[in-house]
Amino acid sequence: SCELKFTIAGCCVICIYIGLELKARTVWLGCPEKCEEKYPKNAIKNQKYNVFTFIPGVLYEQFKFFLNLYFLVVSCSQFVPALKIGYLYTYWAPLGFVLTVTVVREAVDEFRRYKRDKEMNSQLYSKLTNQRIPSDMVFLRTSEKTGSCFIRTDQLDGETDWKLKVAVSCTQRLPALGDLFSINAYVYAQKPQLDIHSFEGTFTREDSDPAVHESLSIENTLWASTVVASGTVIGVVIYTGKETRSVLNTSNPKNKVGLLDLELNQLTKALFLALVALSVVMVTLQGFVGPWYRNLFRFLLLFSYIIPISLRVNLDMGKAAYGWMIMKDDNIPGTVVRTSTIPEELGRLVYLLTDKTGTLTQNEMIFKRLHLGTVSYGTDTMDEIQSHIINSYSQGSFPPPPPPQLKPQSSAPKVRKSVSSRIHEAVKAIALCHNVTPVYESRAGVSGETEYAEVDQDFSDENRTYQASSPDEVALVQWTESVGLTLVNRDLTSMQLKTPGGHILTYYILQIFPFTSESKRMGIIVRDESSGEITFYMKGADVAMSTIVQYNDWLEEECGNMAREGLRTLVVAKKSLTEEQYQDFESRYNQAKLSIHDRNLKVAAVVESLEREMELLCLTGVEDQLQADVRPTLEMLRNAGIKIWMLTGDKLETATCIAKSSHLVSRTQDIHIFRPVTTRGEAHLELNAFRRKHDCALVISGDSLEVCLKYYEHEFVELACQCPAVVCCRCSPTQKAHIVKLLQHHTGKRTCAIGDGGNDVSMIQAADCGIGIEGKEGKQASLAADFSITQFKHIGRLLMVHGRNSYKRSAALGQFVMHRGLIISTMQAVFSSVFYFASVPLYQGFLMVGYATIYTMFPVFSLVLDQDVKPEMALLYPELYKDLTKLLMVALTIRTWHWLMVVAEFLSLGCYVASLAFLNEYFDVAFITTVTFLWKVSAITVVSCLPLYILKYLKRKFSPPSYSKLTS
Repeated sequence: SCELKFTIAGCCVICIYIGLELKARTVWLGCPEKCEEKYPKNAIKNQKYNVFTFIPGVLYEQFKFFLNLYFLVVSCSQFVPALKIGYLYTYWAPLGFVLTVTVVREAVDEFRRYKRDKEMNSQLYSKLTNQRIPSDMVFLRTSEKTGSCFIRTDQLDGETDWKLKVAVSCTQRLPALGDLFSINAYVYAQKPQLDIHSFEGTFTREDSDPAVHESLSIENTLWASTVVASGTVIGVVIYTGKETRSVLNTSNPKNKVGLLDLELNQLTKALFLALVALSVVMVTLQGFVGPWYRNLFRFLLLFSYIIPISLRVNLDMGKAAYGWMIMKDDNIPGTVVRTSTIPEELGRLVYLLTDKTGTLTQNEMIFKRLHLGTVSYGTDTMDEIQSHIINSYSQGSFPPPPPPQLKPQSSAPKVRKSVSSRIHEAVKAIALCHNVTPVYESRAGVSGETEYAEVDQDFSDENRTYQASSPDEVALVQWTESVGLTLVNRDLTSMQLKTPGGHILTYYILQIFPFTSESKRMGIIVRDESSGEITFYMKGADVAMSTIVQYNDWLEEECGNMAREGLRTLVVAKKSLTEEQYQDFESRYNQAKLSIHDRNLKVAAVVESLEREMELLCLTGVEDQLQADVRPTLEMLRNAGIKIWMLTGDKLETATCIAKSSHLVSRTQDIHIFRPVTTRGEAHLELNAFRRKHDCALVISGDSLEVCLKYYEHEFVELACQCPAVVCCRCSPTQKAHIVKLLQHHTGKRTCAIGDGGNDVSMIQAADCGIGIEGKEGKQASLAADFSITQFKHIGRLLMVHGRNSYKRSAALGQFVMHRGLIISTMQAVFSSVFYFASVPLYQGFLMVGYATIYTMFPVFSLVLDQDVKPEMALLYPELYKDLTKLLMVALTIRTWHWLMVVAEFLSLGCYVASLAFLNEYFDVAFITTVTFLWKVSAITVVSCLPLYILKYLKRKFSPPSYSKLTS
């Protein structure tokens, strides 16, 4: 909107206030058809729209005073004849042109954003299987026999783990699906809140006798933006729109202002002060004779060209050109510039905050290495393992297990097992010791009120997929399938393996001990159906397993070797139990589980009684595949002086391993893992311990980070900023955005955030420059970002080439435009001084407009094509990027000549010559065509330019810039 205010106080003062921003607009996504009528549509994204923003990138509130004063002077000159200098169009035409260009560019950006939102939000959900859940729901029923299902939460919390969710038992027990719609029941849910890891509620069925009351917890919920990964689910919607957990954890976007625009804003203020000072000096030299205040206003008007109004047009057009160059770069295909106001921010970044899963990694685990102590197998020798497995299970002659009751005496010599036997035991242990469930997709969807039946499912190998709480476990089970031992079925009490010959081996699950971050291991006790043998299998991290397994001289060394390769290692061990040993353990275990006091400690103590002198079977190495060229890209960014922080919702162990494998932390650097802290005292002690470390990367969890920021915010940020790299694990979306704001507040440096999931949107919008990757996790991050890329490796060229060029070109462009205005004002000052400080114009108004636009526009704007080094050189020497982060303005001179620059020079000269024909009343054509005029103009030009080139030569000789050393 535009508001005109007229105030009459001796003259007419016109003040224009433009640049109101609209409130956040809510966009909607259709729910499933069955929910469409009963429940409102779900808001999946908030987007702020600035339909018209005056002087984009410049804080208008700061600039408004100077604009109002400018309008005051101009308006007064038109309504008070004594102040009038030139025609009204000479002042309003340039301003109108500036506003038109600015509004058009902003409108194009907003229209593109509108189209993107419309495209995404016009999609409807047809089914929920393997689709994003559109709202927060209570899980009522599933097609799975177990009454549970797995969901993937990558876009909610960034974790790659698949989480087990349990249906409400009351509704899961109903005989048929149709009965769900005939019962009389209701759900009580707590008020909406941020915490995605907790929920309290109750489910009550009133039409039964007595009424059924069932408590609801986080395991009975399905949050919006998660994915149903097994079977089908039916739920009741409890939160929609802005009340969903995913939207509550998304911060409101902000209008991003480039640092260059803020600096130019400050320079404009300085130029305005120079304008006032120069006018006061001229009036003072006049001696304040007559109506001096009238002359003061006339001088303000005459010298007003010091204020570079056309700078906004040139910069806006330059930014549009930079965006076009980025999107047309064949070396980074698919890159989209979604915010055209801040391309030069890419050249001034100091901190890069990146997501892990899907950004640095592909989230695809591959089994890489199996070590048996004396022999190691890699990807190129897996066929040998397959041959051993086939031979072991050939013709049903399975290797007989040793009698568990015959324990070898310590004095008796140990008989070395054959390699084939050891491989067989290791592969079998890996195939049994896990929490993986095989899943078979059904052939048809739910029709009417019928549910999937077992006969409708395809149990062939091609239709089988695995699901688990960790992708590491899936990789292990997929590997055992590739070498011949396949997990084909699993329920709560048993699992079945298929041998290479097609035989089915059944194992009963007696006990299972899940993995925890404290124990760093998981175990399982199984009974072989055919032999009755009871075996305790365990796998875990080397730090936890090294004291549990029997003495060996190779485990520690090989774990170190695999870690240096960037592999995630697991130690696998087993222990054979007699029936008596297991019965004794079971009784003690059940008794511990019934304890009222210190239950967890007693249960752990009973389990630890089994974890002694276990037989070490093997060491496995799994690789989380990195995105293409992640390592060289991160190295390039570090050499460019950019500090990299990895913010992830994944586990500490996983985050640490990826930090090593991606070379985010170099091999020569130590890693300080910040111990969990919950109180102020613990945080103080741990900060002191961290302070004593030097050149050490930091790894900290989100919970500990919150405690440190609560009590020691300044001290923690100061220490963390000194680290070469920082890894924050178990971070929520709001925590990621909070960390970005902390860096901005405490350091004042420019930040960039990059991610690919919905959980990264808050971080991307909070950063000075947000980059989204369009990947497997959808388009939410890509659509919310300022720049969208297809691969992480493209960020190198985006920053080192386009960001660097955009900043240097915009800085040079700004200086040239200011220099152009100063030339006119200086000539006017000399002219007035020569003629007794008279406040009369040197040039006609139309010539002034032409000089600021047509005559000089093309050569000045051609600076957007300038470059100091070739793109290949900028990528080879990323240290050149460091120079830009010192906020030093670039040199005034062109470094390379583009053919379009030459064309612009001649085009400008041609426009000037052509204007002589129809503006003959402004020009003395007879004098311009004389030899005297030509040699004087040439001499003045040489005298003006020569000192600049002499200074340039001396500077390049005695203090050359970094790029000149590469181009010489």
